[in-house]
Amino acid sequence: MDELIEFDININKIQEIIDRIDYKTSEKIGWTKAWSKKYSILVQYKNEVEESYYEKELDRLTDDIKKKYNYDDLNVFLVLKDILAAVWKSKEKK
Repeated sequence: MDELIEFDININKIQEIIDRIDYKTSEKIGWTKAWSKKYSILVQYKNEVEESYYEKELDRLTDDIKKKYNYDDLNVFLVLKDILAAVWKSKEKK
């Protein structure tokens, strides 16, 4: 029970920090560098994955969402991120 309560408190602290960070501050944070300390693949893949192929595909998806729903760049990114997270969760269950 204590672990659950502690986890909830940590989630609340994280949410408070997220709420305080504005867009301009967020732009200054090197998110890949920060997350690569926990997930080394974020550095490793640069030497292995053909990024240009996936960039083109993501660009196509981005343009499609923009045209169909008239979303701005940030909202398109957030939607695609959320869809990708849903795909991840569905594969995790298998």
